[in-house]
Amino acid sequence: MSFFKSFLLAIVATLALTYIFGVSLMEWFDIRIYLDDEYVQPIKAISLSALVSVVFVIAAIAIVLSVFGGIIFAFMLAAGALMLVSVGVFWPVFLIAIIIWLCCRETDQQAN
Repeated sequence: MSFFKSFLLAIVATLALTYIFGVSLMEWFDIRIYLDDEYVQPIKAISLSALVSVVFVIAAIAIVLSVFGGIIFAFMLAAGALMLVSVGVFWPVFLIAIIIWLCCRETDQQAN
């Protein structure tokens, strides 16, 4: 499954779960939300909490991706540094090996 599909599925699941649990909790505990002495309908109250939860999910995904991206980037930097150090230390050996290979390789120069 691609990242974008997973991301959309996570948002839909978050909205659905927030709506289901939010409506259930508001009905079970008889919770009423008022703004400026005006009763807010449960769907509006739940949609607000669903939007807040989606913002938290997006923030969590961004944090996770940036942390893992940073770790992967650090490992790639370390591997590149080791590769460059090994080439820098062993370049004379590589040079001599290439010279020996060029001088001693067998070439097929048969006249047809």
